[in-house]
Amino acid sequence: MKEAFEGFAYRNGELYCDDAPVAEICERYGTPLYIYSHAALTGRFRRLREAFSGVDATICYSVKSNSNIAVIRALAQEGAGADIVSVGELRRALSAGVDPQKIVFAGVGKTEAEIAEALDAGILAFAVESAPEAYAVGRAAEKAGKRAPITLRINPDVDAKTHRHTTTGKKGVKFGVDIDAAPRLFKELENHAHLDVCGAHIHLGSPVTTIEAYESAMDKAVALIAKLRDNGSRSLRLLNMGGGLPIVYKDETELDLNEYARVMMDGAAKVGCRLALEPGRYISGNSGILCARVLYRKETGHKTFIIVDGAMNDLIRPSFYGSWHEIRPVELREREIETVDVVGPICESGDFLAKDRSLPRMEAGETLAIFSAGAYGFVMSSNYNSRPRAAEAMTIGGEALLIRERETLDDLTRGERIPEILLDGKES
Repeated sequence: MKEAFEGFAYRNGELYCDDAPVAEICERYGTPLYIYSHAALTGRFRRLREAFSGVDATICYSVKSNSNIAVIRALAQEGAGADIVSVGELRRALSAGVDPQKIVFAGVGKTEAEIAEALDAGILAFAVESAPEAYAVGRAAEKAGKRAPITLRINPDVDAKTHRHTTTGKKGVKFGVDIDAAPRLFKELENHAHLDVCGAHIHLGSPVTTIEAYESAMDKAVALIAKLRDNGSRSLRLLNMGGGLPIVYKDETELDLNEYARVMMDGAAKVGCRLALEPGRYISGNSGILCARVLYRKETGHKTFIIVDGAMNDLIRPSFYGSWHEIRPVELREREIETVDVVGPICESGDFLAKDRSLPRMEAGETLAIFSAGAYGFVMSSNYNSRPRAAEAMTIGGEALLIRERETLDDLTRGERIPEILLDGKES
């Protein structure tokens, strides 16, 4: 069991986020509620920044992990760039004040409209995933009278041994260009008048739990760039090694950050490239919790269910990935320990936050904190079962500030229309 969470601690039996009591935050803003620690967010980023001090490294926060503009803004103030995968994320990053020259645009299915908007914004580079996409970027650049900076994303066929839904650097997945086919495509694209082939991009997936996986990927990247230069390439100046740094959910071990940085910096130095990185979960994951209030205890002949007002539509990771999230009462007191399932109100047997979990006995009206929910929590939430999405708050010191209003029932049907033909009052 994880003993400590950055930004979160118990004081006299009461859970605090930074210097703000979590129970009071929930009382003010209701549940389910995401709460993020500004101190934890910025502290994690600073640790990364310090590990790479002294080299020309651009740390692009992976917006997909947590895209609230207040979160992005907090990191941009620390010097973070942004790794984006859609024009929506581009607009979030720009509205949060991220320097466009610190924005990299990844993703296998960019539309020409998205490409044009990112090109107009003046981003650092597009991470191109295929030849057709590269030529789409070229067409957009030609229309704009520009040269578009691109890095070619390489699939190095390195097994990061992560979840099948989140591995991205192994043959057979949809990401990147096969490393054996890359030299020919690099040469082809370098002859395009409106493409600036400025580097290579490798991302193995997330979470990547071994230094050896990064070493293998870096070795392949260095060998590829050296081969390209031997064949006459002179424009390669950026090496984007992606993200994937793990966090501790239960009993995992985090990578040695200095060792990780050494592998990255040594590899980039061998080929004289500027280094770009795309951490997301490492920064936001343990910086946030989801709070949910107990609605009912349901005791059957063989199992006890704790039914809470948070559900799979709020945090889908346990249902989708089989993920573990530490769960604890917001207010500690002496009570018996029992084995329970923590479930939500969604009409699905797959709606659970924990199964067969040992927890202190919880009663209706009490509040639970689900930890390690800052990454891939709210961003993957939905309105399934016509449930409004949760509110989000951020603590800065002792003050808890609302950074996203709770959706209302009216929000659920905003934009929907009943066609006039269905309003004639007739029944079939």
